[in-house]
Amino acid sequence: MATFIKLFVTLSIISLLACSTNAQLINNFYATTCPSLQTIVRNTMISAIKTEARIGASILRLFFHDCFVNGCDGSILLDDTATFTGEKSAGPNINSARGFEVIDTIKTNVEASCNATVSCADILALAARDGIFLLGGPTWMVPLGRRDARTASQSAANSQIPGPSSDLATLTTMFRNKGLTLNDLTVLSGAHTIGQTECQFFRNRIYNETNIDTNFATLRKSNCPSSGGDTNLAPLDSVTPTTFDNNYYNDLIANKGLLHSDQALFNGVGSQVSLVRTYSRNTVAFKRDFAAAMIKLSRISPLTGTNGEIRKNCRLVN
Repeated sequence: MATFIKLFVTLSIISLLACSTNAQLINNFYATTCPSLQTIVRNTMISAIKTEARIGASILRLFFHDCFVNGCDGSILLDDTATFTGEKSAGPNINSARGFEVIDTIKTNVEASCNATVSCADILALAARDGIFLLGGPTWMVPLGRRDARTASQSAANSQIPGPSSDLATLTTMFRNKGLTLNDLTVLSGAHTIGQTECQFFRNRIYNETNIDTNFATLRKSNCPSSGGDTNLAPLDSVTPTTFDNNYYNDLIANKGLLHSDQALFNGVGSQVSLVRTYSRNTVAFKRDFAAAMIKLSRISPLTGTNGEIRKNCRLVN
């Protein structure tokens, strides 16, 4: 009997530890430990977007690229060091991922109020939500309780983040590998209603592809020569690139998707074509579904419980 009781207690402790380690994200995770968190993040993002509206799209891109590599764990924020090569220098991020200084500022402000309490991964998730909202998009309750990774993966960033030249089959597979559906792909791609991209990522489309509006291609060629000018920027949304609306989908229907991966969503067949048409007509449906998909995205493989750490500096492990 004593042996049984000892075994029962041991198993109970193991079970409790497992539950702690695999704790679920919850909306009010910092309600008592850092009640001012959401106000601090929102106010810092308001200041950042007043300075540069584009930063909302940049922070959203950081969050997306973070979640697609080993989950939403803040790994994209880590700087390379003499002994560590992270995700910032991976192909999809080098010289194009931006907004790190904004996350640094938020972290500094949060630390001043709630020392060693809030993860950089959660700060990034909140900042992405607020950037969208401040540019006219939806808002939602962000599930919180992530911890920060102590490592990162350049190879995973190179292989798992969808690229601007990806076709629909590749995009679908990459999203499904993260537990996201074709519908999630279609609505999350609507994030390209804000932001800009570099000439090197759309040059082939405007010079060599045929499913593109000729006047639109001519316009983009004026700032993207057939050679050179790789970092010249163009808006992903042809009309309202700093407003989170549904014009992105109108662009696709008009063959004005700037990236190959954008126009791939409207290729004449498939359920995503119907969804593109729906979102082009119904802003409410787009924003509602986008918010739901962002919550789903934010739940990809978080570190919780005793896994990872709460970084004091988002760029470095403790």
